[in-house]
Amino acid sequence: MRARSQRLWLIATAGVLLAGATALALTALQDSVAYFYAPSELVAKDAHKEGTRVRVGGLVEAGSIERREGAEVRFKITDGANAVPVTFSQLLPDLFEEGQGVVAEGRLDPSGLLVAERVLARHDENYMPKEVYDALRKAAPANGESPAGYGAASGAGG
Repeated sequence: MRARSQRLWLIATAGVLLAGATALALTALQDSVAYFYAPSELVAKDAHKEGTRVRVGGLVEAGSIERREGAEVRFKITDGANAVPVTFSQLLPDLFEEGQGVVAEGRLDPSGLLVAERVLARHDENYMPKEVYDALRKAAPANGESPAGYGAASGAGG
């Protein structure tokens, strides 16, 4: 009887430790998970809760790049229907410019401004991240034009 009781206590203790470890791992991962949104999806899902970690993809809106003190740059990411304001305080990729595909990852502040920790730009003339292409395609007018002049075959690079 005593051996059986000890085994039950051992199994119960192991179960509690496993549950605790799982809870700690999930809590740690929650801070590093960033869901991808197009600007229109971000507005539609009302995902601008303060501190929400997101990745936003689209095109750099024409006329929106504003250089500030130091390395800080403000710009807007658009999908043609809506735009998300972004601020970034590090070095931008060399290929970053108006009208180019971009993905920014960071946290939203209370006003809906994306404080980016990372900005990625497309790396050649035929590439656009699949998520960005799909988001732009959803927001494109129903006239059948592909986003930003990309054909269906070249837009799905990735």
